[in-house]
Amino acid sequence: MIHHFEVDGVPALHAPRPGRSAAGLVFRVGRADESLARTGITHLVEHLALHRSGVQVHRFNGATGQLHTHFLLEGDDQEIRAFLRCVCESLTALPMDRLETEKAILRTEEAGRGTNAAEATGLWRYGAQGHGLVSYPEWGVPGLDPQTVQHWADTWFTRDNAALWIAGERVPEGLRLPLRPGRRMPAPQPTSALPEAPAYFAAGRGQVLFETVLPRTAAADLYTACLDRELFQDLRQDGGLSYTAGADHAHRGDGVLTVTALADALPEQQDAALGGFVDVLARLAVAGVDPATLDALRRRADAVHAEPDADPARLPGCAADLLTGLPVRSREEIRAELAAVTPDDVRTVAQQALAGGLLRVPAGHRADWAGYAAAPLHSAEAVDGTRHRSREAGGPDLLVGRAGVSLVREGEAATVRYDACAAFLAWPDGGRRLIGTDGISVEVEPGCHAVDAHTLATIDAAVPPQAYVRMPPRAAQARPSQAGAPRPGAAAPARRSSPLQLAVNMVLTLVAGVFLLFALGGALGADDESRSDPVYWGVLVVAAGIAALLLRSVWRRSRPRAR
Repeated sequence: MIHHFEVDGVPALHAPRPGRSAAGLVFRVGRADESLARTGITHLVEHLALHRSGVQVHRFNGATGQLHTHFLLEGDDQEIRAFLRCVCESLTALPMDRLETEKAILRTEEAGRGTNAAEATGLWRYGAQGHGLVSYPEWGVPGLDPQTVQHWADTWFTRDNAALWIAGERVPEGLRLPLRPGRRMPAPQPTSALPEAPAYFAAGRGQVLFETVLPRTAAADLYTACLDRELFQDLRQDGGLSYTAGADHAHRGDGVLTVTALADALPEQQDAALGGFVDVLARLAVAGVDPATLDALRRRADAVHAEPDADPARLPGCAADLLTGLPVRSREEIRAELAAVTPDDVRTVAQQALAGGLLRVPAGHRADWAGYAAAPLHSAEAVDGTRHRSREAGGPDLLVGRAGVSLVREGEAATVRYDACAAFLAWPDGGRRLIGTDGISVEVEPGCHAVDAHTLATIDAAVPPQAYVRMPPRAAQARPSQAGAPRPGAAAPARRSSPLQLAVNMVLTLVAGVFLLFALGGALGADDESRSDPVYWGVLVVAAGIAALLLRSVWRRSRPRAR
């Protein structure tokens, strides 16, 4: 049973459990509340607030998520009282003498961190804002000053934006949470960078990844369990195509589940793995789940909620729910909802999951054949402005206008408007990168285009000051030789072919096939007289050469190009 109480105006939850106690202080602030130019500020506050706790015998930690920041510890009553009070007092007056040291620690932490599914797909679904910021480095940290950091803490880490949870035999007496007053902060509205769904993009080498968002329901839980089972059965046990194949979900923090599914494959098996992966998603949406399978998955899920420590384990999530206005449900309510899920409910969720899905396929592959629209790699239009020709043969030209900047090549454009610039990275050597809120970015490199100091100054002055990020000096080898990566994090995205281009390629391929068949047929069916005729063989050689030229043209038109 979870009990509600209050400490110094902060809502709190308690669930009894034997043994060592655990406690957590949760704030409704995370990466999704930041701007791209100030990414990492919440994480920095978390580190600074924990510093005064020092080196203790008890275990404590902090965690910054998309919508919540947690301060956690295990200890006895005295340790819990001291830790919570220390964190609250630090938040009201952060130890700014530690600012530069903690910045260095954050850079080290980031360098050793891997990329999870949310980071791989976030910018493609949400753009360079809100929930999409998990896809980006913490660029804002180096430039943060003490006043900005303390103001962030005073605004977001307040009494009215916090919740407390305690798991233990009792609530420690004398708890105090000396926080500043403030206001409850609503969760940011999700943004979208996908004009169509389901959608796909190509990146990486060895994995197929699927991501979708669903309302947080028992049916969505069981759909995830079913997807996990079916992928493992089809791609690993039956097909032998993957070592890792399965699905999981995570709470986004606002009543929404982010469901992710992944399968790895060797290069020679990627086509088969992708096809099998897509088949599983489609099969669940069309045929649903077998009732016997659903009952087995339901029993497994119900067993988790029947465990004696189920309520204490739910406390961090329940405290986070309090801060986003979601109800704290009892175990009995959760189990009753699980029992009521039918196969039709799971099929309906599978259809919703597929309709809003985002699929990442290995580089060089496509998924339009399965009904997935290509996620935008480029902008709808370019700005009007002065053209600066590329110094690299075949490279994109740079347009600098009053409204923004564009890179253009072969009728395609990557555009960032100044009024929609999420971050403006500026290096001392003159390099610039503008990143739009839609995730499209434009590199402005004097080494790639004839851009003079006046043009750079014009761009610098036009970008909103709050988007400006001063970058440290970079090594010569870190400077791009060719400008233009419309989606940061996308590894050599494949260039999309237009319907006209596809038709032209098909015609050229057919004509090349005719010439090739003519040459092969002539060579294999030549009689004795023809074999000694140089004109005859000359005609066959010319036909084979024409076929080769046509096929080379098709290959050059359709091969992926790095943007």
